[in-house]
Amino acid sequence: MRRFEYFAPQSLAEAIALFGEKGEGGRALAGGTDLVPQIKEGGKIPLPAYVVSLRHLPELRGIGFSESDGLRIGAGVTMAELAESPLVRERYPALADGAGVVGSVQTMNMATVGGNVCNAAPSADTAPPLLAYEALAAIAGPDGERELPLAEFWLGPNATALRPGELLRELRLPVPPPNSGDVYVRRTPRKQMDIAVVGVAVLLTLDGDRIERARIALGAVAPTPVRAGQAEAALEGQLVSESLFAKAAEAAAAEARPISDQRGSAEFRRHLVRVTTERCLHESARRARGA
Repeated sequence: MRRFEYFAPQSLAEAIALFGEKGEGGRALAGGTDLVPQIKEGGKIPLPAYVVSLRHLPELRGIGFSESDGLRIGAGVTMAELAESPLVRERYPALADGAGVVGSVQTMNMATVGGNVCNAAPSADTAPPLLAYEALAAIAGPDGERELPLAEFWLGPNATALRPGELLRELRLPVPPPNSGDVYVRRTPRKQMDIAVVGVAVLLTLDGDRIERARIALGAVAPTPVRAGQAEAALEGQLVSESLFAKAAEAAAAEARPISDQRGSAEFRRHLVRVTTERCLHESARRARGA
């Protein structure tokens, strides 16, 4: 491993100042489950000149909720904390689903939601649920704080809209409407310690048997996690039915832009999108009805 400088600031302001002082070539270290292997293996990312640890910053910790503002998740919250939070499991179960399948138990105890988002992997398991909930990224930097819809945060594999010296501070999720149901399902060759070949998150809001609102987000089938807008439009205002869900699943598969690699062909991934989306729609409708 190449040598680099290491800094452990005690506040978010100190961390931002360090990036300003040291300039280009720095990387933020959260849980380290992505960055440390990347540094060891090399190739995918430029090796950092210095690393700034975010592990002990109080501003990045905590999970909070209010009926007016919704859910707030500090970027330093671990996957285990997210998956095991009674609040998240009750009000945002798809996010708990996603956080609960990230690597091993040891990985979940170290990996953070901010790291999962900022690593910008198309297969990130928290990304589709966060997109379905229409999350906002709260970003802190040398010029203050700004908000950005998470759909605009990812620019491509391992690329985000963070500017020099900026850090993700927290994620903000609005309160899902009443009579909503949501779920996240991923498909992998192995049950654990694998990354998604396809990931699907669905959120449905029902008025009786009519779909008032639909959100479908896909992972591992495009350069970034994406919403399936045409599939959503096909659902909204329609009555729940098997044929409707099958049609929407076909539309989601058509919107996917997967690649072929050693883990699956593009054709196979589109098939998984169709099958998984249809099953998620049925499960989301079941949850929306309180089952």
